[in-house]
Amino acid sequence: MAFTKKTVRDVDVEGKRVLMRVDFNVPLKDGVVTDDTRIKAAIPTIKYLKEHGAGIVLMSHLGRPKGDGPEPELSLKPAAEKLAELTGYDVKFVDDTYGEKAEKAVSEVEPGDILVLENVRFDKREKKNDPEIAKKLASYGDIFVLDAFGTAHRAQGSVVGPAAYIPAVAGFLLEKEVDTLTSIFAEPERPFVAIVGGSKVSSKIGVLDHLIDSADTLIIGGGMAYTFFLAQGHSVGTSLKEEDWVDRAKEMLEKAEKKGVKVLLPVDNVVADHFGEDAKGEVVDSDNIPDDRMGMDIGPKTEKLFADAIKGAKTVFWNGPMGVFEFDQFAHGTEAVARAVAEVKALGGTSIIGGGDSVAAINKFNLADKMSWISTGGGASMELVEGKALPGVEALLDA
Repeated sequence: MAFTKKTVRDVDVEGKRVLMRVDFNVPLKDGVVTDDTRIKAAIPTIKYLKEHGAGIVLMSHLGRPKGDGPEPELSLKPAAEKLAELTGYDVKFVDDTYGEKAEKAVSEVEPGDILVLENVRFDKREKKNDPEIAKKLASYGDIFVLDAFGTAHRAQGSVVGPAAYIPAVAGFLLEKEVDTLTSIFAEPERPFVAIVGGSKVSSKIGVLDHLIDSADTLIIGGGMAYTFFLAQGHSVGTSLKEEDWVDRAKEMLEKAEKKGVKVLLPVDNVVADHFGEDAKGEVVDSDNIPDDRMGMDIGPKTEKLFADAIKGAKTVFWNGPMGVFEFDQFAHGTEAVARAVAEVKALGGTSIIGGGDSVAAINKFNLADKMSWISTGGGASMELVEGKALPGVEALLDA
């Protein structure tokens, strides 16, 4: 399914000032960027614009500020510094977004210059797509480029706003993300194995539904598996569970059976008596979880079961960890799945990582280069997988 919107290739940017929404929502520790995946993902479009003589004004959000003024620990300055370090370009930063200081800095941007504005969410009007904010941002550029796939599912001021006032096109990352994630479901090479983990069934219900329509095998792990165990009549101890969603989980298992989709759930689990880094894990079968224990990871039999299913796949889509991988002793299941997925590309198949925690897991185990495509958007990937239109993409000029 080809991308149906105009991209930076379709507009003349020479001598123009380009306002570009990027996704620099990166993790920081002590004012330093700890994972630069999203910054790296924006570089091809930035490089193209610079080489084609555009002056570039970059904007992004970072974290969840309250929206009533600057919060120094959520400043985009470290991201601007990281961009300069990764590209070798001279990158300017202004600690303002909508005021006179920002306006002055923008007016001084010459062709080839790069300016990063301060966090767009320091003003709560941004999230509401306030027309004043949209108009202000649009005044900073002759052309608007959306390359923030990670926020393309949000109808917010910096994502859709400028498109109402100036020509709006996609950057390379947005184009590739939408193209990759839509084509995998339109015409997957089979067998197609989908792996869904993470904590809640409720947040991924649409995704699971859509995957049952397109996958040959659906692997379910992580915290959401315990709601499915309840649907099968097992008790789950003190594990994470959503009792309101048990009937819906049951319906999904029935739907999969009718469609001939194989659903694999964990057959054993690593459980502990409390949630914490110091918790001691023990392995129990899925139909034998003690009342005073909670599931923290998939067990060794499940690791083998899931890995064997993944090995035969031509297409794999993965979103969500198998356990509490942030704690090393409960990361084994997620690592086993990550290593199995890493082999798919080597054997000529396609492996797509659907953003979010799966990306953090892949990076934790140093397997990023072994995957065919790693999506930069969690929520945006999920909405695309559900077949929903993304407001940011809809707002762009049609090709």
